[in-house]
Amino acid sequence: MRIIAGSLRSRALQAPPGLATRPTSDRLRETLFNVLAPRIEGAAFLDLYAGSGAVGIEALSRGAAIVTFVERAPAALKVLRANLTKLGLATGFRIHPGSVAAFMRRAADAGPKPERDEKQERYETQGRYEVVFLDPPYDAAQEYAAALDLLGGASAGLLAPGALVIAEHRRKVRLEDSYGSLKRTRLLEQGDAALSFYAVGSSLQ
Repeated sequence: MRIIAGSLRSRALQAPPGLATRPTSDRLRETLFNVLAPRIEGAAFLDLYAGSGAVGIEALSRGAAIVTFVERAPAALKVLRANLTKLGLATGFRIHPGSVAAFMRRAADAGPKPERDEKQERYETQGRYEVVFLDPPYDAAQEYAAALDLLGGASAGLLAPGALVIAEHRRKVRLEDSYGSLKRTRLLEQGDAALSFYAVGSSLQ
């Protein structure tokens, strides 16, 4: 895997061993960020089920102000931290070890953060994300519904106005068109994978 564009372009990334974590392919990441390009500069980006961190690191490379990585698998966390260290990234990100559901409930309950930082000021004062990406294990179907239901309901406060939520999933697996306040706006298919894009109160075009 390599970073596709931005300040870290062409730098190599490690992937966790085994099949438990399935990194987003370079080609699919390129498709994703072609869509997200107008939103990334200065954005607060939430990478759920982060794995190796490839998607969140791509966002940092392209100018995201802050990326929050959420991952609970020890092997994936080890590779994620190794990738950040290898790339010389020491700021602009946070790592939350643990389940996605626990992170979202805790973050939603906590509300906006009081501390301020020059680069991360907008994120810290609002405590909200402009872009959320989630890529659970393909076989963990319940994780999709659980995370999207929270984002469209109890944890909707994590989303900034106009935020976009993207779920990567198997092409043959159809996610729901809506989860609470989240409505699907776009479906992109590539090989065996697909990307479902959701926004608050929108509908598929």
